[in-house]
Amino acid sequence: MAPAEPRNLDLAVIGNCAFAALIDRKATVVWACLPRFDGNPVFCSLLNGADGNGAPEAPAEGEAAIGFFAIDLDGFARSEQHYLRNTAILVTTLYDGSGSAVEVTDFAPRLKHYGRPFRPTTMVRQIRPVIGTPRVRIRLRPAQNYGAQPMATTRGSNHIRYVGADPILRLTTDAPVTFILDETPFLLEDSFTMILGPDEILTRPVEDTGRQFYENTHDYWQEWVRYLSLPFEWQEVVIRAAITLKLSAFEETGAIVAAMTTSIPEAPGSGRNWDYRYCWLRDAYFVVHALNRLGATRTMEEHLRYINNIVVSSADGRLQPVYGVGQETRLVEREVPTLKGFRGIGPVRVGNQAYEHVQNDVYGSVILAATQSFFDQRLKRPGTIRLFERLERVGEQAILFHDRPDAGLWEFRTRARVHTFSALMCWAGCDRLAKIGERLGLSSRAAYWRGAANRIARAIHAKAWNEAMGSFVDSFGGEAVDASLLLMRELGFVAPQDPRFLGTLAAVEKTLKRGKHLFRYAVADDFGVPKTAFNICTFWYINALAAVGRREEARDLFENMLASRNAVGLLSEDIDPETGALWGNFPQTYSMVGLITSAMNLSRAWEEAL
Repeated sequence: MAPAEPRNLDLAVIGNCAFAALIDRKATVVWACLPRFDGNPVFCSLLNGADGNGAPEAPAEGEAAIGFFAIDLDGFARSEQHYLRNTAILVTTLYDGSGSAVEVTDFAPRLKHYGRPFRPTTMVRQIRPVIGTPRVRIRLRPAQNYGAQPMATTRGSNHIRYVGADPILRLTTDAPVTFILDETPFLLEDSFTMILGPDEILTRPVEDTGRQFYENTHDYWQEWVRYLSLPFEWQEVVIRAAITLKLSAFEETGAIVAAMTTSIPEAPGSGRNWDYRYCWLRDAYFVVHALNRLGATRTMEEHLRYINNIVVSSADGRLQPVYGVGQETRLVEREVPTLKGFRGIGPVRVGNQAYEHVQNDVYGSVILAATQSFFDQRLKRPGTIRLFERLERVGEQAILFHDRPDAGLWEFRTRARVHTFSALMCWAGCDRLAKIGERLGLSSRAAYWRGAANRIARAIHAKAWNEAMGSFVDSFGGEAVDASLLLMRELGFVAPQDPRFLGTLAAVEKTLKRGKHLFRYAVADDFGVPKTAFNICTFWYINALAAVGRREEARDLFENMLASRNAVGLLSEDIDPETGALWGNFPQTYSMVGLITSAMNLSRAWEEAL
């Protein structure tokens, strides 16, 4: 086999809104958590010192590499990979040096069954010979306890059970079971199917089951895409981003995770290795906004249900920044010694200390997301006076904490300031409560919240404006800028042509722009000065340029971001502006949301283009 070379997070994702799996360019499953996004990584070689694609490296003497599901082509030379049009079905074609080839089709079943979504924690892998006489070797080595131990195996005539910590897995296949257990290379003369999932007996032939799953899953995704609202330009780009956003949803509860991985570093050796397999309330407004523009109302309503459940569970309106996909409130952070890290760059962390942080922007974020319920006539469950009353409790926290020090949206761990973005979101929460009050005909409550919003706005103008710099700054009385200031226009705090916003835009691009990318800030934090650009910040910058009339510049930067995606059109959290390498957890919901929003802001109108 050809030696693996480090790659640029060239991974594809399959999933079904219950779980997801990452697959590299050689058709190796390198990451998958079961039974849900924050569960045990049954496949974890992505974080075990392998190359950038997660291909298993040679283990130490006496040690077996585990945590992957590989289809090795003897004499591998190259590969091609793509998604089937408008689906989450992945096709990888592997070529050997003599011209033989095999095709691997991967997907997670997603269909309607008895009128309900059917999303089993199951992966289907279909393999067929394409050219010549290819020889393949199947290596299926699931792990337990974050790569600590392999699973024990038992076999049947057409299946293998993998037993250890929860979950117990069963591989059912029409391929030779002995060859899979012994990892014996064999000539691939006919197609075969492998179905890996819960320890349940199939009631139909595996080939028939795989084919039926494939047809139904293919139809589901194509039908889902049909109902998306798309811009005239960049439709394929937006469709792929929309499907990826959908795959980040844990449909059972409505949660949408920030990313599917943990501990892919923001930059080599930075120590910024965080677990993103949870739901940040800060993301809620941006996610709901993107889903609304896509017309993905069912997914949007499910996410609003998740947000509203959290609001209801808080008696006094106090909220923490991040919750588990099942609304868990304790996400205790710890380091995992059994995994070496992405490309060997540790530590690997499970849990996220941010659940304990004070981040005061969360109150406005929740209110902004929930506002959709009161104005969107498409939704099955519109906002009610009772929900408004519960949101008012959240709003009272926004009034109370708008000028209190916090960790801010960048989640500083060792310092607290009165962050402008936190105050801005508190203002936005009060502003939207005023609008909801007006919508419900509650004039006295609307006046109350309008007064609160005005008071917070005066504080921001007085304390976050730096006259000498001619710009808003990142904290009250501060002397630095950060990229979140670009959202002042988007949230409606200032008009795009307001001299104060134009001055802030100029300060941000002067300080934070690196080539065609934008850093979130340029000052040292708990881990030093950031080394990579934050992809969502570049999209915020693109949107700001478009809003102030600099559309050609914005389009140029947007095209560059499209070129920065990996081979199948996905983005992680960060990018090295010098090398173009993707870093950070993957795929990043924020980044895909930014791509969707910028595409819609920049595209020519259908009427203009046709």
